[in-house]
Amino acid sequence: MFAHFELPNLPEVSRRTVTATLVVGVAALVAAFSFDHLLVGIGACIGLGLGTLNFRMIGMSVDKVAAMDIDNPKRPLAVNTLGRMGVITVIALGLCLISKPLGFGVLGGLAMFQIILIANVARSMAKAGPMTSVDDVINANVIDDNEPVVSPAAVDSGDDTRGGA
Repeated sequence: MFAHFELPNLPEVSRRTVTATLVVGVAALVAAFSFDHLLVGIGACIGLGLGTLNFRMIGMSVDKVAAMDIDNPKRPLAVNTLGRMGVITVIALGLCLISKPLGFGVLGGLAMFQIILIANVARSMAKAGPMTSVDDVINANVIDDNEPVVSPAAVDSGDDTRGGA
């Protein structure tokens, strides 16, 4: 389905995400200070920082596993992801137990980081341009050249041109 989408320009997405994160962090501190809830603003900055750190560590982890040249990179990537998410969860929940405003600020900052990142990736994908037709979608899903492709008419009617049960 995403055959016509190129891999987003990662350095550009990263730069825009970090820049937006800094702007949102400063805005969170100013807003929190204005409403006399400074711990929420500090927590938001900590959450944004944790999100940024996690994003950077994902890139380092992928580079490290790619350099290892192993057959199944899923396991080390999954272990790295589980470790990072575990540490971030312990920090966020620990801060919630220590100080609710600080902890909820961290959770809000983590959520804001994800929203910023998704928005930047979506923007980069939108620049790549949309698919042009239903045929592009069908042709993008061809697995084997010898296996017939299901036609759009067959998909609409529920009929499979490959036969079988």
